[in-house]
Amino acid sequence: MGDLNFNTGLFHYASRRELVYGKKGMVATSHPIAAQVGLDILKKGGNAIDAAIATAATLTVVEPGSNGIGGDSFSIIWKDGQLEGLNASGPSPERLDAEKYLSKKEAFPTFGINAATVPGVPAGWVALNKKHGKLSLAEVLEPAAQIAEEGFVITETVGQAFKRTFNRFSKEKETHPELESWFEVFAPDGKPMKPMDTLQLKGHAKGLRLIAETKGDAFYKGEIARAIDAFSKTNKGYLRFEDLESYEPEWVDPVSIDYKGHQVWEMPPNGQGIVTLMALNTLKHLTLKGKDHPETVHQQIEAMKLAFADGNLTISDSDTMKVPSSDLLSDSYAEMRAHLIETSALEAEPGIQDASGTVYLATADAEGNMVSYIQSNYMGFGSGAVIPEYGISMNNRAVGFTLEENHVNCLAPGKRPFNTIIPGFITKDNKPVGPFGVMGGHMQPQGHLQVIQSMLDFNLNPQDALDAPRWQWIKGKKVLVEPTMPLSIITDLKNRGHEIEVELEKGQFGRGQIILRTDKDILVGGTEPRGDGSIAVW
Repeated sequence: MGDLNFNTGLFHYASRRELVYGKKGMVATSHPIAAQVGLDILKKGGNAIDAAIATAATLTVVEPGSNGIGGDSFSIIWKDGQLEGLNASGPSPERLDAEKYLSKKEAFPTFGINAATVPGVPAGWVALNKKHGKLSLAEVLEPAAQIAEEGFVITETVGQAFKRTFNRFSKEKETHPELESWFEVFAPDGKPMKPMDTLQLKGHAKGLRLIAETKGDAFYKGEIARAIDAFSKTNKGYLRFEDLESYEPEWVDPVSIDYKGHQVWEMPPNGQGIVTLMALNTLKHLTLKGKDHPETVHQQIEAMKLAFADGNLTISDSDTMKVPSSDLLSDSYAEMRAHLIETSALEAEPGIQDASGTVYLATADAEGNMVSYIQSNYMGFGSGAVIPEYGISMNNRAVGFTLEENHVNCLAPGKRPFNTIIPGFITKDNKPVGPFGVMGGHMQPQGHLQVIQSMLDFNLNPQDALDAPRWQWIKGKKVLVEPTMPLSIITDLKNRGHEIEVELEKGQFGRGQIILRTDKDILVGGTEPRGDGSIAVW
């Protein structure tokens, strides 16, 4: 390449990806290095669960603007003929002074250590490895540690995250001095990392190895836990050693609906996956005219608005939910909601903050195991609070609480907030069809609905379903659409009362991955064209 002069983020022509096929194993995710690490683990004798953990750990290194060791994760696993879920999201600290914020004496912080909940990611890795893994946790985490120690090249997508965060945290440092820790680790030269820069994260490598060697105990009961406790105390935070020591992820049963002869599965609350299922349930009671028919897009948007309105009122920590998932997913309720959808745009408010900063991955192996996995720090790099010696970038997931008293999702100590991250899975006749996901805050259930309907209603292949122009409902009647959306659809939606804005920022529309298994045990993969999406296959 020499000294050729080019812009890493500028493309003049449309690019087309083909489907990827395999038999022995497949890993689909948002970064090529992470996908390759997952495949290496499969070739080493690991299964799909081992590959998912290794890929996830690598993503905390090579895509730190979207996730981290200090974040949350959710996973849906198909193994031994059964589907199960793992909720590795954490609660707020027990010392949290909720009354101070509920009484409006002080605004709840978006950044800084007090925006953080207990991180669940390491505990999730440990639980998955202990129950379903074939290799040791040390074998599975070491590739990510090596990459962090040796350094990696920043991609365009990751570079944009660094630039956004550098600018944002530069403005927040005066209010939250602990954000200086982010600059120490991720902007050591006093400027944001850019595409084709190389970054080493030696503290991150140390943290990963300690987690591996102690099977997570260092993070929750040992030296990392003590470091987090000390950092929190120094910066007037609520989080303590005891919060970490008492944390355990939760094995759960995913929830589902029957849709066009398939079972579509999502994680139960406190995640928002049920919003996708409510919208799909509503759409079952409507007649769809075609994939690119304006009325179909209108009906999708309206069903999603209604589902968000319900989700905003009802979703919280499972221990405080007042309306059971079975009621929200009943056919009779879905039919009633469908009758509200007419030819013009409805008003509805989601009450959900739109914030990207998530990674999704899907894995499959020759034994028939499949994993749908997602992890996030929320809002990009999360809280901006970093434990430098161990590379722990803390989440700001507590922003997911509401400050409305008596609401099921009201801010409180020792409680898990509404969580945006959702993995998806499809089965048919009690057999796995495969994992799917679209990351990106408020966009996630909307992306799930669009790719599911593309495949199940309109017979698009997985790559085509991911390539298709997307829309995102924001609030009220405001809807963002990609510039590739046909003008006929945009015009029709405007005539129906939707407030349409064409959005050029690709990150607004999420990034997805899909792996399907055919009846002949052929793996078929599609990956996201809006970023660094990659599939490694065997």
